[in-house]
Amino acid sequence: MGKIIDYPLLVLLLSFVVMWLSAWLGPFLRRRLELHQSVRDDFGLIMAATLTLLGLIIGFSFSMATSRYDQRKNYEAAEANAIGTEYVRADLLPAADGAKVRTLLKRYVDERILYYTTRDLDEVREIDARTAKLQAELWSAVRAPARANPTPLTALVVWGMNDVLNSQGYTQAAWWNRIPTAAWLLMVMIAVCCNVLVGYRAHNFRQEAVVLLVLPLVVSISFFLIADIDSPRGGLIRVSPQNLAALAESLRAP
Repeated sequence: MGKIIDYPLLVLLLSFVVMWLSAWLGPFLRRRLELHQSVRDDFGLIMAATLTLLGLIIGFSFSMATSRYDQRKNYEAAEANAIGTEYVRADLLPAADGAKVRTLLKRYVDERILYYTTRDLDEVREIDARTAKLQAELWSAVRAPARANPTPLTALVVWGMNDVLNSQGYTQAAWWNRIPTAAWLLMVMIAVCCNVLVGYRAHNFRQEAVVLLVLPLVVSISFFLIADIDSPRGGLIRVSPQNLAALAESLRAP
């Protein structure tokens, strides 16, 4: 399940097939298990309550996905601000050390942009390796002058570099923060029950087949939207590194 939700279009297709088959299961059960009249009176109430619960869970899951999306956007902006601030603070270092830090930060920004725009996981691993190497070089570039000349100004540069490194960690954590697989499974189970109940209520499934496509389609689209927003790389709705791109362009300006 964890791999499937990384591909929202696959979620759309699979969920529609499962929900549609669940709706077909309803009339099959009706022919073999006819409810007593006393129970049949409460069936509509049970189905309405189940559909309401499904709507609440889908709404809650959508809220979880959007909050995580907003978190990824906020951390992208925070990361660009941290790098831009440290680029300016590099002037507080000796000329040679400051030039080295600024050169490394330009390369670092390019790697961070690639991290946001790359979909291939193998390439992402290579980007992570290059990023880790650059982080070590950046820290070494500010640590040496800070040890040689420990002043409040060099401490400010070291603090700024710490923000740069921390912001990447916060971004990584936000990209790992997804809707739990258990929540997806429970949501699918409730959706299946709803479709079975709707199909069970149909008196003539063949005549009402078109009508009974509505709930599977709506649920599948809802699952697709949630998976798309919750998937940082596989979805159509992704966080664009606009702030990092603008920073990279400004750093290249003469």
